[in-house]
Amino acid sequence: MNANQLIIEHVSPFDVATTVEKLIEAAADKDWQNPAVHNLQQSLAKSGKDVKPVQVIEICKADYSGKMLEKNHERISSILMPCRISVYEKEDGKTYVTLLNMGAMAVDLPVDTAKAVQGASDETFEIVQSVIGTF
Repeated sequence: MNANQLIIEHVSPFDVATTVEKLIEAAADKDWQNPAVHNLQQSLAKSGKDVKPVQVIEICKADYSGKMLEKNHERISSILMPCRISVYEKEDGKTYVTLLNMGAMAVDLPVDTAKAVQGASDETFEIVQSVIGTF
């Protein structure tokens, strides 16, 4: 992984549903909450759009989000919450996992927020790596 790369994409050895399930379980094992999973394929189908499977997993850990929200001047970083992991299928039939390299975005944030964002980013990568292998 390039440390400056903003969006990181890797192939999953599992199908979309299994990848999503395993990521949610891995996040829970590290005490992360899963407030939502957005099934974009289903949502778009309601508007007559036919797309391959795409699911966006939201995860959140109070240890990090609390630090990002406790000070007025640092609440601006709430736009980065919750952490998201996207799982989708491409035309090649493979399943991919994508996430933002939030650590690369933390550079100009207040110090406490930057530490929380970096910690959340590092743990999110660990969660993904535990499911799909090397990252």
